[in-house]
Amino acid sequence: MKYGYTRTSTKDKQDDDLQRRALIDAGVADRQIYADQVSGAKHARARAGWSALDERLRGGDELVVWRIDRIGRSMIDVITTVTELLDRDVAVRSLTDGIDPSTREGRLMLNLMATFAEYERELIQERVQAGVDSARARGVKFGRPAPDAAKVARNLRTVQHLIEAEGLSVVEAATTVGWSKATYYRHRASQVTS
Repeated sequence: MKYGYTRTSTKDKQDDDLQRRALIDAGVADRQIYADQVSGAKHARARAGWSALDERLRGGDELVVWRIDRIGRSMIDVITTVTELLDRDVAVRSLTDGIDPSTREGRLMLNLMATFAEYERELIQERVQAGVDSARARGVKFGRPAPDAAKVARNLRTVQHLIEAEGLSVVEAATTVGWSKATYYRHRASQVTS
């Protein structure tokens, strides 16, 4: 079965007429074309149209797109998604940029894109690490702040009183101070060990 996919940006309020016409000209039935009008910042799996299409695709099917970048939000997302489709024996064909992984040239283009995607991933990691290092140098603390010891002690006494004097369960007593059962036991264990 031949399927098509179009994606347009919500920012530009584009419609997918150009993409849809190209897919129909390539032999995709109109009812087999799935579409999203969402920001390209969303991963493929987070899009309703893509999710519906992905559920339908089976081994031996062919996915036709106007341009390969319609599949994902970044080169990394595109490569990951195309690789997963190929692993499921779903053929992928891009009309305007000529990427067809069933051909020698298409595989070459896909491999080049994968190389650039890996490079992009490493650049992103470097930038993130540089930002974290810079923030730490400025004294920024990461992670959850330490709980207020006085408040924890007061809540522990309250929960313990409700359990012993009022006969409440641990879950009921912990809930009265905004804790879960696990939070109560974690704080109780830390008080015992300290």
